[in-house]
Amino acid sequence: MRHRCKVKKLGKPADQRRALLRSLTTELIRHGRITTTLVRAKVVRSEAEKMITLAKDGSLSARREALGYIYDKSLVKALFEQAPTRYGNRQGGYTRILHTVPRRGDHAEMAIIELV
Repeated sequence: MRHRCKVKKLGKPADQRRALLRSLTTELIRHGRITTTLVRAKVVRSEAEKMITLAKDGSLSARREALGYIYDKSLVKALFEQAPTRYGNRQGGYTRILHTVPRRGDHAEMAIIELV
């Protein structure tokens, strides 16, 4: 039973899962749109929205926390410059998940996650 188990395991150990989510979040912020499985997209959504919320805050502490999570320093700098103007009046909901056709090899549900 999975009562009170909130973490999606994604079939990976904790260190691999964390690295996967960091890389997917970094690429989503870099490109604005990525294609991945539906379950991964749902997990990445929460991480990406946390990073955008940190960027809207704009404090030094928030910048250091984002630098500890996102792999690219120049990407963090660009995010902290653009996010307050782009998402300043929006209270959450910075990403959109669109369902696409299943993957051909294993019929996994695929999705496109993009920044609004």
